[in-house]
Amino acid sequence: MDLDMAQLRAFVRTAEELHFGRAAGTLAVSQQALSKRIARLEFLLGTELFQRDGKGVRLTEDGRRFLLPARQTVAAADAAVAAVLGRERPLRVDVWGHLYAPTRTLARVAGPAGELALGHGRDLPSVTTALLHGDIDAAFGRVHPPLPTGLTHRLVRLEPMDAVLGAEHSLAAEPALRPDQLRDSVLWAPGALDRLDFLRRFADRFGIQNTATSVNLGLAHFLGGLAQQPRGFSLLPADVPLPGVPGLRSVPLVDPTPLYAWSLLWRTGNGRAGLHDLATACAEEAGRSRWLEYDPARDWLPEPPAGRPGPPPG
Repeated sequence: MDLDMAQLRAFVRTAEELHFGRAAGTLAVSQQALSKRIARLEFLLGTELFQRDGKGVRLTEDGRRFLLPARQTVAAADAAVAAVLGRERPLRVDVWGHLYAPTRTLARVAGPAGELALGHGRDLPSVTTALLHGDIDAAFGRVHPPLPTGLTHRLVRLEPMDAVLGAEHSLAAEPALRPDQLRDSVLWAPGALDRLDFLRRFADRFGIQNTATSVNLGLAHFLGGLAQQPRGFSLLPADVPLPGVPGLRSVPLVDPTPLYAWSLLWRTGNGRAGLHDLATACAEEAGRSRWLEYDPARDWLPEPPAGRPGPPPG
């Protein structure tokens, strides 16, 4: 049986999205064309790969068995084309932690690192799955244990965090705040704290009992809601510009200063030259910009760094 690569790509992308419309959009084809490709593939294989009902789209048992070798086949085809063309495709890098603007840091290293193709991972679990399946080459965001076996990460940047408060908050006029001064305030979070490891651990460490959940529709929307809360606050990296939302104040946190750790994450054994270039560019910029300064007497990290970063991969 000769498998059609367009049909395989349609299947793999739909299996990842579990939504025909979104999958079609990422492949720049109509939903009708995508459905036809999958239907033809199912006909050739003599089995259904997806269940489609009122509950949405799900892989069948045959679909689950077919997914990994289908991914590997698509990756092998891409590698074959790159070998003939004499150049590698751009390094595929996902980011997460979007409210804290991870692309600010990647923009500082994008030139020396070479050509990057940025994705938009939702969270750490979805990104680690994509890495293990070979759908992306690297990822950038806050890493916390436990990580699945087969992944390696390197600390890139430690960012001081400010408290962002509405102008009506009783502490809004302070030049600086200790985290424990926020104990009686309400931590404003862009989702459930059990999915936001850094904010959850900050609240636990500094005795913050009151939290409120907002929908993450972007920084301006999130902080617009916060500005209306007289007891609310959230945390934001100190160099992220506040959007044009009236009634906001950013106050430095001290004694200790919370640090947000950004890491580069990749599949162990990935020897792509572009990954080595990206890791090298991150390490060099970290040295120039003093991104990895940490003093346990002055700063707070949920997971203090253990030793110095090792050599870049490759």
